[in-house]
Amino acid sequence: MAELVPLVGRKAFRRFGFVDSAVVARWPEIVGPDYARYSTPESLSFPHGKRSGGTLNLSATGSHALMIQHVAPQIIERVNRFFGYDAVARIAIRQGLAMERAPEGEAVNTPGEVPEDVAGSLKAIADDGLRQSLEDLARQMSGTKGLPIIR
Repeated sequence: MAELVPLVGRKAFRRFGFVDSAVVARWPEIVGPDYARYSTPESLSFPHGKRSGGTLNLSATGSHALMIQHVAPQIIERVNRFFGYDAVARIAIRQGLAMERAPEGEAVNTPGEVPEDVAGSLKAIADDGLRQSLEDLARQMSGTKGLPIIR
């Protein structure tokens, strides 16, 4: 099946700007699983008559678009290393839905428990609505892991 999918999808991938479907299929390998989870390559466009100096169009989720923008030079370097030449000169990021991927062998993060030290400090807050919001935030934060910087 893995051998047939690139052959079947080749025409569709070319229609949307990808000469090689491997960029989409191997996106987690190219940029790393942490950034691939929040970004998806949409198309690759080149200047008229050229096959280098192109623009890679990415879709990134919410605030992760800003994170992707900060690491754009490293992403360009990795994509060019994948192609073997300077195919990409810049990245255009569209904020939208990305195909969220869970890291291999790891469950999707779920909200955790409020750490005891945080719960203790939140008891001093008189406003019930504010205290509940901060507890919800603490639960969400305890269930997530920070994203490392591409090096």
